[in-house]
Amino acid sequence: MNLRLALFAEPVLAIARRLFWLSLWLVWLPTVVYIFWLNQGHNLALIQGTLFLISIVGLTMINAETAVVFYHYYLHHCPRGLLQRWLRTGHDRLKPPTALPLPLPFVSVVVVAYLPNEQNIIEETLIHWLTQVETPVAGWELILAYNTPVALPVEGRLRQLADHYPALILLPVSHSRSKAENLNAALRQVRGEMTCIFDADHHPPADCFNLAWRWLAQGDYDGVQGRNIIRNAKDNALTQLISVEFECTYGVSHYGRSLLADTAIFGGSNGYWRTSALRSLRFYANRLTEDIDATVRGLLRGYRLVHDPAIITTELAPTTLQGLWLQRQRWSQGWLEVSWLYTDRMRRSAHLDPVQKAYWILMLIFSQCFYPLVWQVVPMMISIHWSGSERDLAFEHLNLAVMGLLSLSTVLQVNLAIRLRPQPCNYSRRHGWLYCLLSPVYFWLKVMVGMVALYNHLSGSRVWHVTARPSDTLALSLPSSKHPYPVKSR
Repeated sequence: MNLRLALFAEPVLAIARRLFWLSLWLVWLPTVVYIFWLNQGHNLALIQGTLFLISIVGLTMINAETAVVFYHYYLHHCPRGLLQRWLRTGHDRLKPPTALPLPLPFVSVVVVAYLPNEQNIIEETLIHWLTQVETPVAGWELILAYNTPVALPVEGRLRQLADHYPALILLPVSHSRSKAENLNAALRQVRGEMTCIFDADHHPPADCFNLAWRWLAQGDYDGVQGRNIIRNAKDNALTQLISVEFECTYGVSHYGRSLLADTAIFGGSNGYWRTSALRSLRFYANRLTEDIDATVRGLLRGYRLVHDPAIITTELAPTTLQGLWLQRQRWSQGWLEVSWLYTDRMRRSAHLDPVQKAYWILMLIFSQCFYPLVWQVVPMMISIHWSGSERDLAFEHLNLAVMGLLSLSTVLQVNLAIRLRPQPCNYSRRHGWLYCLLSPVYFWLKVMVGMVALYNHLSGSRVWHVTARPSDTLALSLPSSKHPYPVKSR
């Protein structure tokens, strides 16, 4: 009994210590500083003005992306690089993707997996690839690059699957401790002219190769990022809300960015690359977001990326709040890491035009400054109340105005995203309105995540949390017969 109590007490004490230090550095220390400053007869106009400025810039970017996607779909076809064309920076030379069918080269697909986490879903994913995706006449290979600390029963079934489908290549990466190491091991042996990267939960469309190759074949682009949607939206209320968020992110924000500035972000999956470009970049195992790091390094080398919302893949969302928190915390800290490393190099880059440079510098600065600045609202409000100074009505009204504009922008973006959602889908307009209603709460949750990520980054904590897959997901049951696997559909 005493042993059980001791084992339970240690995590509780660790969490309590962490909460104490987080609240001290993020709330009480700034509050003390602001109270001292106010009691000296000063005001907080500088930080309030900075917060207002960065909020307006962010709102402008969000609404510009929403507006250009709306214009493209409902009013007039909008070519990529709209801002460059307005500023006459030479984007007229870029050609739209060809509508004619192009002969596909030999294609390599790399599916990466941490097998203990994905053992319940990996067979279903591979069978989807092997039976539902149209493959090139020139041939293809499907490489499962995985790591596992212990042998698992699923490996035997995977070997059986590979025996039945020669295109499937199993690549266990010994001593690997990251997705980046698995990817690098696969890149050493891929044979295709186009290499496609996918996580273990992604199910791509049948024509994904053709849709991606039409961008790469003309030589204007080196990488294509598709659109990710949530497959398990019906699991619970959280997954339904994440589904709407993904529609806003991939269907509106990413696409709007591509239309406005002719640039894109490789999101780690559903990405299609010219193999020569990807081999030269490789992936850094010491980065929390190896995909964003590869994106920025690629842009700095002159590689061009495009976002195509027609290449739709489905993936699994976290089903618990803890899973969502850990996933977003890693993403936020990874963006911080990349921003600190590359913002100055972006500023000096000769490969980005002025529009792309400004756009990326803003995104990198936002990932460093937005959450810390927004968070200052909390200690500022406490300090104004506790310092005995008069209420700063202008500041309060400013906050209300910014929150109102943010809420309106969210409503407009969600409405457009729901209108453009692919059919059939597992969520409806009702979920979109629920997302809008909860968006202020979700906004402050993301602010808290961003601040914890900043604290972790400054304190040197760099834990790569694996995104947990639903434990009740069953591996695909395969019939036992002379031909135990499904026949490929044509």
